[in-house]
Amino acid sequence: QVQLVESGGGLVQAGGSLRLSCAASGGIFVSYAMNWFRQAPGKERTFVAGINWSGAHTSYEDSVKGRFTISRDNIKKTVYLQMDSLNTEDTAVYYCNADRKASWPNPGDYWGQGTQVTVSS
Repeated sequence: QVQLVESGGGLVQAGGSLRLSCAASGGIFVSYAMNWFRQAPGKERTFVAGINWSGAHTSYEDSVKGRFTISRDNIKKTVYLQMDSLNTEDTAVYYCNADRKASWPNPGDYWGQGTQVTVSS
């Protein structure tokens, strides 16, 4: 069973950038497609981006296309989310998610604890 730990969240001004990281342990990393979800206060958790096991295929929610980039390093067992041109609507807790198949926008079974991203105007 894979364990996931996110890092890299914080406070940033609108227009700025952040890079989130999610380190995996306890499983065969290349067995999993990896996703990022986010949950804003009072809202449901929603899909942000996904990447297949090799990194050859990615998917993005429409509002982040062209601004966010998901990538993975299978040697380091880490998935990243580069977030550029951030705006206040990106404020949320961001969750890493592991899925045994690339079934985005549906989540897999394994979640990290989340990392807070706050974008100020």
